[in-house]
Formats: sequence, C-alpha cells, structure tokens
Amino acid sequence: MIDPIFNSENYQLTRKLLDGVALRQEAIAANVANAETPGYRRLDLAPDFLEQLKSSMASGDLARGNIAVKPTLTEDTHARALRPDGNTVEIEKELLEMNKNSVAHEYLTQIITNNIKQLKMAITGHAS
Repeated sequence: MIDPIFNSENYQLTRKLLDGVALRQEAIAANVANAETPGYRRLDLAPDFLEQLKSSMASGDLARGNIAVKPTLTEDTHARALRPDGNTVEIEKELLEMNKNSVAHEYLTQIITNNIKQLKMAITGHAS
C-alpha cells in the first residue's frame, strides 16, 4: 500500500535530486578544504546527472523505480586557474555554491517532509 507513494515519480525524482545535492556538498567541502593546495582542480557534480534524470523521466523508468542514475563527481572543466600554482578553486564561488546548495537541500527535504506528512494524515486522520 505504501509502495505506490514511495515509487511515485515525484518522490523518486526528489530522492535522486537529494542524492545529487548531498554529493555536491561533499565536492564543495573538498574544494574549500583544498583552496590553497597547489594544482588542485575544482570538483563538482557531473553535468550529465540532470540529463540522465530527464531521460529516466521521459522513458518512465523513474516512475517504475528502475533508476540506474547515480550522481558522480568530476573535475569542473569550466573552472580556470586564476593563480600561478594551477589551483582552480575560487573561495567566493564555493561559498556562493554552498548557499545555493543549502537552499536546494532545504527545498527538497521540505517536499519529502510534506509527502510523509500527507501519508501520516491519511493513516491517522490527524495533521500533526
């Protein structure tokens, strides 16, 4: 009975996006930690992650729970070294990305929380 709720396309999409947000946070933390490491190359979520999610949605795999899409980290090929040591981390950009990622996390967790609250209300008949 609960399986259709947790296998819904919206729930599965939100869950996968949360996986991506969590992995991006790890990348941001690694980037900040290595901001002074010579030759360090900035990491970010692989750009094909969102395209793979779109493809899964279009094919219906997401709704069926057949999700093979996993977020991965890769070197940010768009980041340019502004320092002579070859490091591509800009601390200001990382702080901005951290704030954007935090907002995305808050939004996605709110969606999941609302789904669970609706399920609880359907079961118990109480909103709280």
